[in-house]
Amino acid sequence: MSSRYAKIALVATIVILVVLFFAFDLQRFLTLEYLKTRQLAFADFYAAHRSLTIAIYFVLYVVVTALSLPGAAVMTLAGGALLGFWPALVTVSFASTIGATLAFLVSRFLLRDWVQGKFGDKLKAINEGVEQEGSFYLFTLRLVPLFPFFVINLVMGLTPMRPLTYYWVSQVGMLAGTAVYVNAGTQLGQIESASGILSPGILVSFVLLGIFPLLAKRAVEIVKSRKAFSGWKKPEKFDYNLVAIGAGSGGLVSAYIAAAVKARVALIEKDKMGGDCLNTGCVPSKALIRSAKMVSYARRARDFGFKSAQVDYDFAQVMERVQSVIRKVEPHDSIERYTELGVECHTGAAVITSPWTVEVNGRTLTTRNIVIATGARPLVPPIKGLDTIDYLTSDNFWQLRDNPGRLIVLGGGPIGSELTQAMARLGADVTQIEMLPRIMAREDPDVSAYLRQRFEAEGIRVLTGHTAQEVIVEEGGQKVLLCEAGGERVRIPFDRILVAVGRRANVTGFGLEELGVAISDHGTVAVDPLLRTNFPNIFAVGDVAGPYQFTHTASHMAWYASVNALFGSVKSFKVDYSVIPWATFTDPEVARVGLSEEEARGRNIPYEVTRYGLDDLDRAIADSEDHGWVKVLTRPGSDKLLGVTIVGSHAGDLLAEYVLAMKHGLGLNKVLGTIHTYPTLAEANKAAAGVWKKNHAPEKLLEWVEKFHTWKRG
Repeated sequence: MSSRYAKIALVATIVILVVLFFAFDLQRFLTLEYLKTRQLAFADFYAAHRSLTIAIYFVLYVVVTALSLPGAAVMTLAGGALLGFWPALVTVSFASTIGATLAFLVSRFLLRDWVQGKFGDKLKAINEGVEQEGSFYLFTLRLVPLFPFFVINLVMGLTPMRPLTYYWVSQVGMLAGTAVYVNAGTQLGQIESASGILSPGILVSFVLLGIFPLLAKRAVEIVKSRKAFSGWKKPEKFDYNLVAIGAGSGGLVSAYIAAAVKARVALIEKDKMGGDCLNTGCVPSKALIRSAKMVSYARRARDFGFKSAQVDYDFAQVMERVQSVIRKVEPHDSIERYTELGVECHTGAAVITSPWTVEVNGRTLTTRNIVIATGARPLVPPIKGLDTIDYLTSDNFWQLRDNPGRLIVLGGGPIGSELTQAMARLGADVTQIEMLPRIMAREDPDVSAYLRQRFEAEGIRVLTGHTAQEVIVEEGGQKVLLCEAGGERVRIPFDRILVAVGRRANVTGFGLEELGVAISDHGTVAVDPLLRTNFPNIFAVGDVAGPYQFTHTASHMAWYASVNALFGSVKSFKVDYSVIPWATFTDPEVARVGLSEEEARGRNIPYEVTRYGLDDLDRAIADSEDHGWVKVLTRPGSDKLLGVTIVGSHAGDLLAEYVLAMKHGLGLNKVLGTIHTYPTLAEANKAAAGVWKKNHAPEKLLEWVEKFHTWKRG
C-alpha cells in the first residue's frame, strides 16, 4: 500500500473510532460519577479476574491516550481505586507512555513531512534545539504539564526526535505525576461516606495534587541549574551580591536598586559612565535638535508675526553646546554619585570568567549574580568601498566641528530621521536614503507620508526604495554613493556620509562565548521572562537583550533583573512589556504606545479608529503649531485602548496620559472625565476622547430625550 493510501486509511480509522466514541456517549464511562457508582462491581470483577481486568484496563488506556480522547486523568484515578497503588502505577505508566508514543508516531506519519516541507526554514532553529536539548525539554514538559499531554504528543511528532528517546523520556517524566494521581485514586476508592472526604489520606492526596506542579517546577529549576553550572567550580563565599557590566541605563539602574536594598554591588564600565544615551545618543541628539529648532523658528518668523528674523550661528559652537549639555547631565550618572549611593565603581574592561567571577583590571570579583548591560553599537552594513572613507555613525558624529556640506544619511528610522532634519536645519545639504518603500516604517503609512512631506518642504531630498551598493572615490577626491532603485543605478555625490541603519548588540569580547551564554537569532543575549540567560544567576537587560532598544526600556528591565537576581529564590517577577511607549523627536514629534493600525491588521485584531486633528486645538493654534493629530485605537464598541499615535508638537509629552491609561486599564471615558488645564496641548487628549464619545452617542436614547424636552416646553 502506498504512503498516501496508508495515510488515508489511518485517518479514516481514527475518525471512525473518535466518532463512535462520541456517538455512543462513551465518555460517560470516563467520569468520577460513573466510577463511584460501579466501584463495587469493578472490585468484584477484579477480585475474580485480576489479569484480565488489568489487560482490559491497559488496552483501554492505550486507546484513549493514542486517540487523544478526554478521560485519561479519570482513568488514572480509577486505576488507583480499582487496582491499588503499585499495580495501577505500573500499568498506567506503561499504558500512558505507549499511547503517547503511538499518538507521536501518528502525528509524525501524517503531518511531519508536510509541515517540515512547508515551514522547514522557519522550524530550523526548533529542529536544531530538539536535536541538542530535546530530551531535557520533553522531560520538563512531562514533569510540569503546562500544556495538555495530547498537545505535546502531536507537536513533538513533527520534530526530529527519535521515537525511542520520546518513549523513555516520557516514561520517566510522567512517572512522578502518575504516582500522585494513582495515589489520589486509591484514596477516592476508600470513601464510603461523606465523612471519608475528610480522612487524612484523601486530604494528603489532594494536597499532593495541588502542590505537585510547584514541586515539579522547583525540581526542574534545580536540574537546569545543575546542568548549567556543570563543570564550573562555585566559590565558597562571594565578594558581591551583584556585579553589573555596563554603566548605561540598564547597568546604572541595576546597581542603584541593588545598593538601595543594601546589597553589595559593583558596577563596571570600560568607557564613559552614562553609556550611549548620555554620551552619543539621547542627550546629545536632543541638544542638537533643540539648537536646530531655534534656526527653524527664525525661518518661520512670519508665522509668529515678524517680518523677518535671522540667526547668526557657528556650527562648531552648536556642537560645543551639545558637549556642554552632556557635561551638565554627567553628574547624574557619575562615579562620585554612585559611590555615594553605595556602589563600588570600576573603570576598565570586564571579562566574565565563570558564572560567578568577573575580572577587571587584573582583579577577580566573585559575585552571586551578574547583570549584563553592555548595550549596542551602530550597525554598519557591508557596503563595498565604505571602509575606504571616513564615514560617520552615531558614535563619532559628535566629533564634527565643520558643517558636513553634502551629507548623505543612510537610514529612515528614528535616529536617521532625527539627524536628517537637524542637520538640514543647520545648513547641510541632506539626502536621506532608505531601502524600504517609506521612512519611519515602524509607524503607520500616514505618519511616514506626513514626515516625508515635512522633510521635503524643508529642502531635504528623501530617497526611498534605494539600496546603497557601493562607495567610490573618483579622480579629484569626489565621493559618490551608488544605489540601486527600481533596477536602475543612481549616483549620489556627497562630502560626508552618516550610517544610521540600526544598532547591533554588544555580545562579544567579554567572555560570553567562552562561558557558553546563549545568543538569540537576532544577535542579542537570549533571556527568559525573568531576564535570566541559560545561566540562572546571569541576567541581561537593555539593548544587549532586546527586544526594545530604548533607554527607558533598559531601566524598566533593570528593575526586574536586579530584583529577580537578589530575591528570586523567594519571589520572582516576569518582565512586563505590555505597555511600552516611544517617541521620535523630529519636528513634528511622533509618539506611540501600543498597536498601530498596521500591527492591528497584521494580528487580525478588530479595532476602531478615533482621530482628532491638532489644527482644531486652541493652544496649538496660538503657538502656530496647529498641525498633526491624535489617533486612538480602541476595541470595537469599547473605550478600552489598544494603541495611540500622536504626531505633533510635544507629542512625546502628550503620550504620557495614554501610557498611564493603558497601564492601569483606564478607558477614554476616564480621560474625558478628567479636567485638563486650558489652554494646553494636553487638551488634545481630552478632545480625542470627546470625538470617541460623540461617535458612540446613544442615538435612540437621545431621540427620546429630545421628545422629553419638547414635552417639557409644552
